[in-house]
Amino acid sequence: MTTIAIAPTRVDVRPAVLAVLRWIVAIAGALVIFGVLMWTKGANPLTAYSSMFETLTRDTALSGIVIKATPLILAALAVAVPARAGLVNVGGEGQLVMGGVAAARVARLFGPGAPGGLVLVGMAVGAALVGAGWAAVGGLLRVRVGISEAVTTLLLNYIALNVMFFLIYDPWKDLAGGGQPTSPAIPVAQRLPLIGSGSMAVHAGILVALIATAAMWWVLRSTRWGFKLEVVGGNAEAARRAGFAVGLLLIGAMAVGGALAGLGGFAQLAGTEFKLRPGFLVTYGYIAFLASWLARHKPVRVAVAAVVLAAISVSGDSLQLDSRLPAATVNVLMALVLLAVFGWTSRRSEA
Repeated sequence: MTTIAIAPTRVDVRPAVLAVLRWIVAIAGALVIFGVLMWTKGANPLTAYSSMFETLTRDTALSGIVIKATPLILAALAVAVPARAGLVNVGGEGQLVMGGVAAARVARLFGPGAPGGLVLVGMAVGAALVGAGWAAVGGLLRVRVGISEAVTTLLLNYIALNVMFFLIYDPWKDLAGGGQPTSPAIPVAQRLPLIGSGSMAVHAGILVALIATAAMWWVLRSTRWGFKLEVVGGNAEAARRAGFAVGLLLIGAMAVGGALAGLGGFAQLAGTEFKLRPGFLVTYGYIAFLASWLARHKPVRVAVAAVVLAAISVSGDSLQLDSRLPAATVNVLMALVLLAVFGWTSRRSEA
């Protein structure tokens, strides 16, 4: 009998190790460049980074990161889903705001005496529908008129902000708010419940974000709709010749993304801020845009990237308090991380 020796299969781990090393080098490079920028502004980089790390070790840091990451995850998914179809959704900011406006409107329609659970469901549905409609405008203009969705969604951000400003400065202004332009706070019974206790407590909006992440991962990976979006994103003309309804797919991708961002606005209103104000979700849409591109539009990675940027944002508060740097400085750090990671670690095989 002839014995056949089978050589053991060796798994080449070098590509994975090199990928991790590239990430480490890229992030380290971003930190070095940011340190030089802080030094030119008169701040000690080592002291600033030490303060940022100390902020992350506080008892309230984890809950703060989770709370900030909740709308970021949903708004980042709003970028990732259209990106699968080759679309660039820059309108997360406006879709978040309109989701918050819709949620506030639903709460006003129900009134303070309505059951909290029913109102929360209505607020979530209203926010998703309005966010979807707001984003679908960009998809419709792309399909019907040929205008870039990147331009239309960006401009719609400013329209959304002005809609909110009009409401909180006039018809929805809280007369008991000391003259401040805010809407009345939603009743306690109509707010998202808390998970955990004490300094670790976070609102249930994070569950919405996690469920949405899992759902989008499954939809884009395992459904015919997700497959069609990928085909359209790869070659729209080939998809059209194959009989795909390319226009409806593009509009649908934008609408689904807008619905997710709308849920982010609902989570922020019902879980964190409880009222509309001029600074409601300011810059969140653009940070979420960075998160999606940082993770190359893959839903699970997008959620992780959103958490990382939320951590940078939370820790970056110390830059203003301890290092006397402008509040927007932390946004520069986020942009440097994106440019370094996306530029240094990009591979044609992943494109």
